[in-house]
Amino acid sequence: MPRIQAESNAAQRALTQRRILDAFGELLFTRGLPGLTMTDVARQAGVGRTAVYNYYADMEELLIGYALDETGRFLAELKAQLAGLENPIDRLAVYIRAQVEDLSRRHLPPGPAMRAVLSPSSFAKLADHVGELNTLLTRILQDAMAEGYLPAADVDELVGLVHGSLTASADRGREEEGAAHDDEAERRTAATVRFIQLGVGARFDAEGRPVRGASGPAASPSTSAGRR
Repeated sequence: MPRIQAESNAAQRALTQRRILDAFGELLFTRGLPGLTMTDVARQAGVGRTAVYNYYADMEELLIGYALDETGRFLAELKAQLAGLENPIDRLAVYIRAQVEDLSRRHLPPGPAMRAVLSPSSFAKLADHVGELNTLLTRILQDAMAEGYLPAADVDELVGLVHGSLTASADRGREEEGAAHDDEAERRTAATVRFIQLGVGARFDAEGRPVRGASGPAASPSTSAGRR
């Protein structure tokens, strides 16, 4: 394999670590976590096994490092997208779309599987990032209620409803491939965005713009979400 070229030792270390994380992500996607070894990751990254151990002591450290890197980058991108939007229902749409797209391509095992393979302290590190996502969604929903775009409801319950719907939607499209996949994925994503918006109580005018004065209990659509 060609040597990694960088302007300084620090830059080269960063490049090597990036290759290791990217290689680990590819292997998670193609092979899954069970049976994966540090040797596999080193081979995929094109580096020596010792180089991997220079950054991560074991597979648990590598998994948590990858998970934190993936989640951190996603949070930064999502916050940047949300920053330019004033209407909370539009912000909700961006949040939903970003989550569906991320969940559909993310190589991380689902939460219960992560809990099973990580120590409590390592899982707690991930929980901090998940908490940031929950905080973002909570603020969006609170703003929407305060501004009259959503009826008053239990925000924690709505957060659970939204995330449950997101996970179900992402899983359904994961195995599809081919030329028609992009169009179908976009159709599904758009449908998921509107389904969840309506599910939490948002309403729209004839042109599809959010309107104030949504009425009725926002928690009631959870029944229809469960039938989806």
